[in-house]
Amino acid sequence: MTVLYTEQLLTATGWVQSARLHLDGARIATIESDVAPKMGDERHEAIVPAMPNLHSHAFQRGMAGLAETRGRSEDNFWSWRDTMYRFASRMLPEHLQAIAAQAYVEMLEAGFGRVGEFHYLHHDIGGRRFGDPAEMAGRIAAAAGETGIALTLLPVFYAHGSFGGQAPNAGQARFIHDVETYARLLERCREVVAPLPASVVGVAPHSLRAVTPRELAEVVRMLPAAPVHIHIAEQQNEVRDCLAWSGLRPVRWLLDNVAVDSRWCLVHATHVDAGEIDGIARSGATVGLCPVTEANLGDGIFPGADFVAVDGHFGVGTDSNVCISLSGELSLLEYTQRLSLRIRNVIGLPGHSTGMALYRRALSGGARALGTPGAGLMEGGAADLVSLSRREPAMMCRSGDALIDSWLFASGGGVVDCVWVSGIKQVERGRHRSRDSVRDAYERTMQELCA
Repeated sequence: MTVLYTEQLLTATGWVQSARLHLDGARIATIESDVAPKMGDERHEAIVPAMPNLHSHAFQRGMAGLAETRGRSEDNFWSWRDTMYRFASRMLPEHLQAIAAQAYVEMLEAGFGRVGEFHYLHHDIGGRRFGDPAEMAGRIAAAAGETGIALTLLPVFYAHGSFGGQAPNAGQARFIHDVETYARLLERCREVVAPLPASVVGVAPHSLRAVTPRELAEVVRMLPAAPVHIHIAEQQNEVRDCLAWSGLRPVRWLLDNVAVDSRWCLVHATHVDAGEIDGIARSGATVGLCPVTEANLGDGIFPGADFVAVDGHFGVGTDSNVCISLSGELSLLEYTQRLSLRIRNVIGLPGHSTGMALYRRALSGGARALGTPGAGLMEGGAADLVSLSRREPAMMCRSGDALIDSWLFASGGGVVDCVWVSGIKQVERGRHRSRDSVRDAYERTMQELCA
């Protein structure tokens, strides 16, 4: 049994001091507080729960920075998407595994312990079918196994190019399934993740523009108790197209036509009105916010203050993985609210820490969205832990909630010391145990893709 001693520990019920955590395999067996360390204890300064990353397209880490040249016309999500399609068009299975492993190493080093992989790059180059429908999903699982990140695999159902069942375009050929072939993919995905500790499989209808109402209903029924993730209302064009198709905005259509509940994660939901905000909160669904990607793509700003006011659930994800940073996602979430409302300390309660409010809400919402318990660190709970270094300049002389505030809003990196997933230490002194070998494989892959 591993015993960790920490000066400060963030448990499910709050901070405790001078704590000893007894790890029994993947679980926390016991927690002692206000005790002295014992010989053999592994000592740390502060330990907090690892954060779930509820929305990732791992392969896009390889194209980070390649879509930052201004075009002749106005650049937006749709022009970025063309760049993404071109990058994805050449990717082989071994390329996907190497890029995903690199992304997962960076996520773990940032303090994420689980990733929700919204996986839609299913087929071979040109849309040809692999003999194994989960060839590419298996590479995602292999990357998770290699790096030790916990995986919620969300194989994407993608059938159409736009609302009303329009035919997909050539750039989408590697994504496309019908209901029958998707059911076989889903079955294989459950098999390929089975060896991974604490793995989860959910379903992911890509968006309302990529599925018909009938297909959406069939896909959601395939795993009745599993997470359901969907892109929705990310772009204003999407809202206009949905209005033209149905007479309703995307979130309103979904709430009125589907039994949305706590299984659901509505990714982005950037463009929502007051009634939709209320409806999402009442449904129990989680909103999956990806502030860095949403800013990079010029999507807009989610009305976070209004959503928190009705006790809505949210988590954060790294989405396009243009820059993988837990503190970056949470601080930008708060900062966009401040810029929009022109006030400070938006996500939180009067007299309480903004950083802690962000961290606890994202921790709970992320776990909820990825199909895992999200109560925080407790006896009997998962040993998914992050130790923080108080030797970094931003963290010196900080304790309690101020540790979280300083990490999120004042640090330039170097705060995450160690990370454990299911009781196994994957990061030590800020470096993933396989950082060098993963980076070497990633470098070879990028040289091939960029040739």
